[in-house]
Amino acid sequence: MLTNKAKHRCPSKVTRILSLAGVAGVAVAAPLVATGSASAATASEWDAVAQCESGGNWSINTGNGFYGGLQFTPSTWAAFGGTAYASSADQATKEQQIAVAEKVLAGQGKGAWPNCGTGLSNAAYNGGGAEAEKPAEKPAEQPAPQAAPERPEPRADRSEQRTAPAEETVETPTGETVAKGDGEYKVVKGDTLSQIAKAENVEGGWKKLFELNKDVVDNADLIFPGQQLHLS
Repeated sequence: MLTNKAKHRCPSKVTRILSLAGVAGVAVAAPLVATGSASAATASEWDAVAQCESGGNWSINTGNGFYGGLQFTPSTWAAFGGTAYASSADQATKEQQIAVAEKVLAGQGKGAWPNCGTGLSNAAYNGGGAEAEKPAEKPAEQPAPQAAPERPEPRADRSEQRTAPAEETVETPTGETVAKGDGEYKVVKGDTLSQIAKAENVEGGWKKLFELNKDVVDNADLIFPGQQLHLS
């Protein structure tokens, strides 16, 4: 497969006017042809381009999207009036292909054949005429996505925020420790559940007092100074 393929760009404004000449009439086409002749190349120069592009085969069609000796794309061939001669460049004569190529040269310059058109005379290498393809613009940089704000930790239940008592146990006369409790009555030496229930008018007596403080008192007969009992 040949490596130097023509990269014919989209037709320029001048070219589009040329394409409409067949509809607008000969009066429009005449000055445009004159403009193109200013950039005309010699037959030998076109032969050199064809030799570079297609090995000099004016009827070549390899199925790669480029046709004829000067390797026209179908869109370029049609835009510059080539379909007036044949449906594709490989089916046109050498002279017809050169006639279309002159219009391409006038509209796009040597840049229509980037690798093989540098030797064409009377035409600037303008990379595709006044409306040559612009390089793709670099897309604007998108700002980096911002991290979602951290959600505050849910507040703990008020009951969980209570400060634990400094002392949660009390020491018995034998040196053991028992639960202290957090009730409103503080046991003193000599107290019993019966005495406390009677003195504090606990409805239900000592049994009720024992029920209210089972988390602190294991044995109704044993309570210790420092323990704090609930009375209701």
